[in-house]
Amino acid sequence: MAFWLFKSEPSTWSWDDQVAKADAGEEWDGVRNYQARNFMREMKLGDRGFFYHSQKEKSVVGIVEICAETHPDSTTDDDRWECVDIKAIRGFQIPVSLDQIKADGRLDEMILVRNSRLSVQPVTESEWQVICGLGNTNPD
Repeated sequence: MAFWLFKSEPSTWSWDDQVAKADAGEEWDGVRNYQARNFMREMKLGDRGFFYHSQKEKSVVGIVEICAETHPDSTTDDDRWECVDIKAIRGFQIPVSLDQIKADGRLDEMILVRNSRLSVQPVTESEWQVICGLGNTNPD
């Protein structure tokens, strides 16, 4: 299993919106960055990801699972853009802020720390465990 991070502006698509979709999940559409798209092409059913609120909150707030592998993004007719579908698994007991992540030396190499603008990014298993621990949340 691989691990990922999905960033969303809560005013556009929030954790509560994701949870409301239940097991049906939702298309992670609208990504127009080649590197982020290529990461989605690597995703497999059952991979897990962090749901990250960007803008003011800047926190990991939940865990999602890939429920549909890469397919055409329904928000465009341009066949260069693809996406995956994700479903909510569980919310974090304690949201983990970007400031906490940056302050934890174990996460110095995390892409979120080095390239916080990338909307979809891989997370190592070690980073996954650390952040779940910081959030007092079951990583499985």
